[in-house]
Amino acid sequence: MQSEQAGLYIHIPFCLSKCGYCSFYSIKSINLFSQFLAALKKEIEFYRHDFTYFDTIYIGGGTPSLLTVQQLADIFSSINKTYKISPRTEITIEVNPGDVSDEYLRALRSLGINRLNIGIQSFDDGVLDFLGRRHTVSEAIIAVDYARANGFNNIGMDLIYGIHNQDIKLWKKTLQKALSFSPEHISCYQLSLDERTPLYKRYKQSGFSLPEENAQVKFFMTTADLLEESSYIHYEVSNFARSNNLRSRHNMKYWQHTPYLGLGPGAHSYLHQKRWWNLPSVNGYLKKIKQGTLPVDNSEELTLEQLQLEALFLGLRTKAGIDLKLYKSKYKTDLLIEKKMIIDKLLENKILKLNRGFLTPTRAGLAIADSLALI
Repeated sequence: MQSEQAGLYIHIPFCLSKCGYCSFYSIKSINLFSQFLAALKKEIEFYRHDFTYFDTIYIGGGTPSLLTVQQLADIFSSINKTYKISPRTEITIEVNPGDVSDEYLRALRSLGINRLNIGIQSFDDGVLDFLGRRHTVSEAIIAVDYARANGFNNIGMDLIYGIHNQDIKLWKKTLQKALSFSPEHISCYQLSLDERTPLYKRYKQSGFSLPEENAQVKFFMTTADLLEESSYIHYEVSNFARSNNLRSRHNMKYWQHTPYLGLGPGAHSYLHQKRWWNLPSVNGYLKKIKQGTLPVDNSEELTLEQLQLEALFLGLRTKAGIDLKLYKSKYKTDLLIEKKMIIDKLLENKILKLNRGFLTPTRAGLAIADSLALI
């Protein structure tokens, strides 16, 4: 049983269309929606002895905003019957701007959903079309306005940069438009291409390429400059919040080895040094649930060495960095002794900082955070 408050993630594996860059599991059909929701209720009950209470709930996808208000109400009813939910729970749902109406957002708020993550990606219609998004800039603006009008005071926006034909000037326009709405949270992701995605194939066939390293750094630094000048806290490589209490509490659990339960096809879970993940197949998921068994695809017991490396990798992607005393207590190693030579070099080159027992990345360090795991 969990020893600290966990996060609950629910994966809704349905989309009306697939974005060209998306590698998350989903299917372009809603024919199995009702069967999936019935199975999800059963999966919620499967873990009642392993997890007892949650203080974050995140509904992602796929496209969760395809759920009707009643379907969402039924999901929350099952959760509340099975688990204890903290009164201060952060409840997030991802929404596609083209799906939401004034009435729908009002109903989401009445269900207790208190955080909205809007998949805007760009405030340029040409970029949206290139990415295969099915909403327009005007629909994105209307969605934000409706959200504010219906009492959402914790809004996150997802944005993507490093796209073909998108220069720094065009990217800055998207950032400035986003800032005009004063969202509580902004996530800025550099485009990456999974070989399984249509956009990867399009890039390959057309001879397009992702920005070179210097251009990537310029995008990253421009983003950090603009958002920090607007008083946002750059608390993780891709994430910015208007204040510390507006950071994504749910996502922070993933970065801190805090227990979390993932439900739905392809969802991941973590508890007591064990990680497991569900079958990335709606049909496979339904079959397992019908048989009364967990829809788990595979699992792994993390060794102390694996936990050390993950904590190092994840910690150096955040502004908070690594609490060296806590790290030594949890992972049985003193980083300043074990990694002395390379840490001294990184400190000298101002990639890392050492202050009051915390090893933290500088902005230059955040720009190359993936490489820092190699120390």
